[in-house]
Amino acid sequence: MSHTIDARQLDLLLRGCDHVYTVEELTARLAAGKRLRVKLGMDPTAPDLTLGHTVVLRKLRQFQDLGHKAVLIIGDYTAMIGDPSGRSKTRPVLTREEIETNARTYLEQAGKVLDLSGDKLEVRRNSEWLTPMTCADVIKLMGQMTVARMLERDTFATRQAESKEIYLHELLYPLMQARDSVAIEASIELGGTDQTFNNLCGRDLQRNAGQPPQIVMVTPLLIGTDGREKMSKSLGNYIAITDPPGEMFGKVMRIPDQLMGAYFELLTDVPVDRIAELSDPSRSNPRDSKETLAKTIITQYHSAEAADAAADEFRRVHAGGSSGLPDEIPEVTLPADKFTDGKIVPIDVITHCGFGQSRGEARRLVAERGVRLNGVVIEDAVQPVAVKTGDILQRGKRRFVRLVLP
Repeated sequence: MSHTIDARQLDLLLRGCDHVYTVEELTARLAAGKRLRVKLGMDPTAPDLTLGHTVVLRKLRQFQDLGHKAVLIIGDYTAMIGDPSGRSKTRPVLTREEIETNARTYLEQAGKVLDLSGDKLEVRRNSEWLTPMTCADVIKLMGQMTVARMLERDTFATRQAESKEIYLHELLYPLMQARDSVAIEASIELGGTDQTFNNLCGRDLQRNAGQPPQIVMVTPLLIGTDGREKMSKSLGNYIAITDPPGEMFGKVMRIPDQLMGAYFELLTDVPVDRIAELSDPSRSNPRDSKETLAKTIITQYHSAEAADAAADEFRRVHAGGSSGLPDEIPEVTLPADKFTDGKIVPIDVITHCGFGQSRGEARRLVAERGVRLNGVVIEDAVQPVAVKTGDILQRGKRRFVRLVLP
């Protein structure tokens, strides 16, 4: 029995998608009126989720709200292999204890986005079907993919061109992720653009297994607060969904203006026409738009009251004069030889500005959460950060310097 497709629902599902394989198949599945099984796989390789993770989680929630079943795959088995996607070198192998700790955290934090009720969400661990596989099963799985096809993927092609090692276990990863789709009979798989190859492998294996091939919907990778690279904890350009409201607000206010449109589209439910207005500097003040963005995001993960309080505190500290900052702030030019790829280690900034007399004292200040950059607590003393002329470094409540690039 076919159903009439609500154009608004289709627009909602397609919002923020980089590509869909294929829109025609998605429309047909929705028109069939059957409840779809929408898969999202997450390898628990780190303890915290960032706003970058929420891009696909929000898409999964949209399907839940439309009555479909979300299937969250915790990649406890594949995490031991390490996804090579987007990597210039082999990932380090995690222990089972690390994976289990991270998996628990993922589920807790995913609940800030997903509907966790049993009728709406199915949580599976891929060790359930991957652990029992014999050597013969693995060889049979590998027989469904050619070496030439595997080496087409950009990650491997780049590493091969640069004469960097590609290990055999990494070639297995896309096949094992694809095996997940067969095991749960996925109707749709969600992922970032870096997962396109892996997800399309799922279509191939499902065809071979006599299943309808899953529709693949990929979303853009959220650019981090540095405005250059994918949001990542390892790069220090992230906003965690567990960040306190004040820190979350400060981090959002630091993103480059040109990222606002993408952040509004991928991280909020703000209507498209309103996003166009907020992202256009000729129609809206960029600072006011960014504050709207920050308050919208904080409201989603904390509360409207927390968002208002964070905005008030940010204005108090950054508006100048009696509202928090001194009328005159000394300027400090940073040393050019301390920069690498446009970033500088916080210890070097802190000691150069005289906030710490030694590197050890600088480390202690950071450990005690006593130093802020543009109102955001510096949490890692050695993770390089991007800075620009005019940024404010603050120690405690009374010491401020305005940074100047060499």
